[in-house]
Formats: sequence, C-alpha cells, structure tokens
Amino acid sequence: MDQPGIANYLPILIIFSIAVVFALAMITVSRLAGRNRPTTTKLMPYECGVEPVGGARERHSVKFYLVAMIFLLFDIEAVFLVPWAVVFSGVLHDPALRHLRFVFYGEMMLFMVILFVGLFYVWRKGVLEWNR
Repeated sequence: MDQPGIANYLPILIIFSIAVVFALAMITVSRLAGRNRPTTTKLMPYECGVEPVGGARERHSVKFYLVAMIFLLFDIEAVFLVPWAVVFSGVLHDPALRHLRFVFYGEMMLFMVILFVGLFYVWRKGVLEWNR
C-alpha cells in the first residue's frame, strides 16, 4: 500500500528541482560565455523583418481590445465544456446517478443559452463589425 504524505510527491519534487537547476545553469552559462556587443541595429525593435514605422506608443482602436475580451470569454466557455462532457459521460453510465442526467444536461443547456444571448448581444452591438 502507498505511504501517505510527502513520500508520494518526492519524485515530482526531484524532477522539478532538476528542471529549475538546469534552467538556471543554462541561463548562467549563456550569460557568462556569450558576448554582449549591443549595436543600434540589434537594439531596434523587430517587426517581422520590416523596418519599424512610427512610435511604439501609438494608439490602437478599442475594437482590438473588445475582440480580445470576447475571445477570452468564449474561450473560457470551452474550458467549462470539456470537464462537463467528461462528467456527463460518467453520469450517463453510472446507475446511481442516472436520475440526475437531465439536471446535468439542463444546467449545461442553460449555460449555453446564456452564452448565445451574450453572443447575440455582442453581435447586435456591432463589436464584430470592422467596417463601422
């Protein structure tokens, strides 16, 4: 039988320690062995091989941030769908929880309705239209 306590986590701790020591050693060796010769070309911002145009502090349209926030919201929705699908398949096959399958299904459908209402709201507000 397995021993309770820290003995179960010892291999993970050892691997984590080795990874941290290895990373620190690589950074230290590259810092000590590498040459540091900064030039104006090396210190310029890199934009996919194209000469930078304008300053780095230009204002961006709010639409970029709105689309990013909407993406995060709907991406988090996918994070909730996967564990629900795993649990729901277990509920379907477990005879003791079989009477709860409609509750689990109903909760997820309510969640999906709320998400679609949010998508419809975003769509009607014109956040997804770039022409305006």
